[in-house]
Amino acid sequence: MNRRPLAEATTRYRRRKLVDRVMTALAYLCTAAAVIPLTWIVIYVIYRGLGAWDAEFFTALPQLYGDGGGVRNGIVGTLLIVGMATLMGVPVGIMAGIYLAEYGSNRLGGVVRFMADTLTGVPSIVVGLFAFGVVVVSMGGFNAFAGAFALAIMMVPVITRTTEEILRLVPNSIREASLALGIPRWKTILRVVVPTALSGIVTGVLLAVARVAGETAPLILTILGTNFPISLNPFEGPSTTLSLQIYQLAGQPSPQVVEVAWGAALLLVLMVLGLSVAARVIFRGNAHTRF
Repeated sequence: MNRRPLAEATTRYRRRKLVDRVMTALAYLCTAAAVIPLTWIVIYVIYRGLGAWDAEFFTALPQLYGDGGGVRNGIVGTLLIVGMATLMGVPVGIMAGIYLAEYGSNRLGGVVRFMADTLTGVPSIVVGLFAFGVVVVSMGGFNAFAGAFALAIMMVPVITRTTEEILRLVPNSIREASLALGIPRWKTILRVVVPTALSGIVTGVLLAVARVAGETAPLILTILGTNFPISLNPFEGPSTTLSLQIYQLAGQPSPQVVEVAWGAALLLVLMVLGLSVAARVIFRGNAHTRF
């Protein structure tokens, strides 16, 4: 009996087993390399920022000296500016994504897709400079609308590409069944295709909102920042956000003011984390019923 083929097969099996174990260990190491720094950052921000949380932190205005004050205007400004950016960017992004998924198999669709991918990689400070030239200069001053305009530009490509990819996951049989019943294509898209992929679209929107909520660079050039009460009129006067306040307060010499910056950082991290978790829950909770 020739034992050589059996020995070679055993050697190949052991080699494959060893390679499998090595690659599995490498995958775990890479995962740990990504998770450990993130966990460390979150724990450190909680450790430094939780001590700043009290009633004054949420109700007082920031100070550049003394007890440090609070971040009331930053909370209001974040809700105002991110809310306006969402109202401007979400409809444009979703409609562009629908076009690319349903009608984008042509030269114009390729151009739109290329521009969306390019805009995703544009540095945020460049977007802020563009908003400064288009909005701030033309309106004659810094204002919340200019900041929302800059953030909306950053949201559009993310929502566009997410919406396109989610709509492409909808089976063509659903479209064909609707069209076979004599329903126009536009009505099929709006009443059949989009509702089927709605959970994924909402996920993309929440992730885009979470991304722009922490942006600072474009806001420096558009809303300027202020320690005074902000105007609820988005077209009048400087405004501020939590991210911009963190940038401005963290460089102050007063330890109490720096502690307020850490508290604002914790609040912002929890807001972004909440949006990300909500996006995951919505997508996982509805994915099995959609596709």
